[in-house]
Amino acid sequence: MNFEFSEEQNLLREQARGFLQDNCSMKVVRAALEGDEPFNRDLWKKVAEMGWTSTVIPEEYDGLGLSYLELSVIADELGRAVAPLPFSSSVYLATEALIAYGTKTQKETWLPKLASGEAIGTFALGETQGQTTPKNLTTTGGSSVSGTKLPVADGDIADFAVVVTRTDEGDGANLCIVDLNQTGVVREVISTLDPSRSHAKITFNNADAQVMGEEGQGWAATQNIFNRAAILFAWEQTGGSDAALIMAKEYALGRFAFGRSIASYQAIKHKLANMYVKNTLARPNCYYGAWALDTTADELPIAAATTRVAGIQAYYFASKENIQTHGGMGFTWEFDCQFHYRRAKLLSVNIGSESQWQDKLITAVQQQNVA
Repeated sequence: MNFEFSEEQNLLREQARGFLQDNCSMKVVRAALEGDEPFNRDLWKKVAEMGWTSTVIPEEYDGLGLSYLELSVIADELGRAVAPLPFSSSVYLATEALIAYGTKTQKETWLPKLASGEAIGTFALGETQGQTTPKNLTTTGGSSVSGTKLPVADGDIADFAVVVTRTDEGDGANLCIVDLNQTGVVREVISTLDPSRSHAKITFNNADAQVMGEEGQGWAATQNIFNRAAILFAWEQTGGSDAALIMAKEYALGRFAFGRSIASYQAIKHKLANMYVKNTLARPNCYYGAWALDTTADELPIAAATTRVAGIQAYYFASKENIQTHGGMGFTWEFDCQFHYRRAKLLSVNIGSESQWQDKLITAVQQQNVA
């Protein structure tokens, strides 16, 4: 098992980092946070032209047909840049759902548009506060969907959604694909801690839909999609945590107090060292997850949960300590520390909280031991 990227993948990293440094600076992120646009459309167009939205889509659907290792590299760099894009919703979730469970017609309809960036997809699961399960799902669906989903990441801008609905068959859930540009769908923008990533409340009123995969197997499909997406989210979180550490280090080196750089004080050294340790522990988990994702290994559930928990912990800790390193100025609107803190908090709950993934990790380990 080789926990290293290839020379070609590292070249992709260099290209991606250079592109984002030129096109997604902190000024671009701040403009997304302070502006009225739900995402940076110009940046999205450029990202699509780079082929990032088509990375793992098969060539027969106008994709590049690359591996999940390449997508992991891109996710890492997007997290580092705190990119204000619907990339995770459209690529990690909607695209994955279509590749794994879409019919040939569904794939032919949406995958080429996803590959080109013409269409944006999202995934709609949550309905109330707390953990969603098949028992508390209220949205119903098969050939039509009725109910309310919130919060739906990028739900206000998406062209279609993969919706988890209740059914009396099988495991209690269906996966349904719904075109959001129809009269049976009402969307309302809602506020979150990170305005650079828009969210919405979506109400379905007998909206036309199609079932994805087998009826009554939607919950198992959702868990598989989330396991795969968790690894890509963790790469984003690890990239963000590395960027937060660099931001803290550069500020500490350049800030002087009592005639010396604050980076020379033991308290600051400890903060930076602890950030480095958590980041260094998270990254090997991401390599492990990328391997499991790319090979569809039996260890995928364990790898996903381990990677997810490590990513959440590393990014939140780094974003918090970055603010602390900046002192009182770190809490002001003018400083950029807030971008990582906001994104860290958002990513920590978007496909389930840390405690939920810890429970999943325990369950996966127990099941492996029984086997």
